[in-house]
This record gives sequence, C-alpha cells and structure tokens, in this order.
Amino acid sequence: MASQEIEALSGALARLPGLGPRSARRAVLWLVKNREQALPALLEALDAVSETLVECQTCGNVDTTDPCGICADPRRDTKSLCVVEDVADVWALDRARLFRGRYHVLGGKLSALDGVGPEDLNIAALLSRVEDGTVDEVVLAMNATLEGQTTAHYLAERLEPHSVRITQLAHGLPVGGELDYLDEGTLAQALRARRPVE
Repeated sequence: MASQEIEALSGALARLPGLGPRSARRAVLWLVKNREQALPALLEALDAVSETLVECQTCGNVDTTDPCGICADPRRDTKSLCVVEDVADVWALDRARLFRGRYHVLGGKLSALDGVGPEDLNIAALLSRVEDGTVDEVVLAMNATLEGQTTAHYLAERLEPHSVRITQLAHGLPVGGELDYLDEGTLAQALRARRPVE
C-alpha cells in the first residue's frame, strides 16, 4: 500500500482529463522513480504557471501575458477572426498552423438543458470586436454537436447586420474514414456539403 501522500497525488492526477486511476498511478510511479530530475522541474513549472496565468482580455485565451501571444503577434491577420467554444479549441487549431488570423473564445456553447444562454457566453465582446470595422471574416468553428451548431446559427444571426463575411468549418467525412463505420449524422452532413469533383 502507498502512503496517504502518494495516494493523494495519484488521486489528484486521476482527476485530470485523459488520465484515469491506472494512468495516474503509472505517472506517480514514474515521478517517484525519476524524482531527482522530474519532480523539481514539474513543481517549478506548476508554480510558474500558477503565478502568471491570466485570461486574455481581447480574445479569452489563457496565457501568461495579456494580451496573449496570439493577439500580440503582429504577423497575424487582423481581418480574420475565428470563433471557438473553448481555449482547448484555440490551442488545437493553432497547433495545426492552418489559420493565421486571430481568435475569440466564447467560453462555452448555448445549451438549454444546462441553463447556458447567450448572456453566459462572451458574445458581447465578439460583437464589439466586429463593430470596430477591422474584421472582414468571422469563421464559426463550433463543434459538430447539436449545441455547437445551435450556437453557430445564433451567432450567424447576430453577426448578419454587420458587414462581415460569415463562414463555418466544413463537416463531413474524415480523411481515411470508411462509410460503413460513420454515424448517420456525419453521413448526412457530408451529403449536404457535397461539392463538384475537380
């Protein structure tokens, strides 16, 4: 049996997304075996992030500076704005290095079941950013869920009076996907979004 402190560390790690109890125990064992090098570096990194973590007042991203590194980057296209549900979406899209514009984090999605309405999301700040006239295109990068698509539809309606082009991420067949393994919703979306063969 492990000590209370080791069990507490294992329990804390198990609460992290993607780590269950078994993975957490493996991580703790690795940390114990490599404690001379791994633990001081991990503690220092956690402490540094804990003291400097802030939310960007411009876009809602989480970084150690305000404005965040993306908003402060002069090489970014200020005319393109990609709207996402959460910070994890910013990180995923930016890691792909395919979008060179700026981002706006809503902080969630509309959900009547969860009691999340428009006033609970960062929509007013989005409209303010569009109203200043520097944005030409708003990309709605919502998840392909009912709530995500409801949020995208709501935002499109709110943005319609402004002179911006409103686009949405394509949904449908994943690269390498086989038709007989796909759900009906994905197939339906792929058929609706079909395009001419080039």
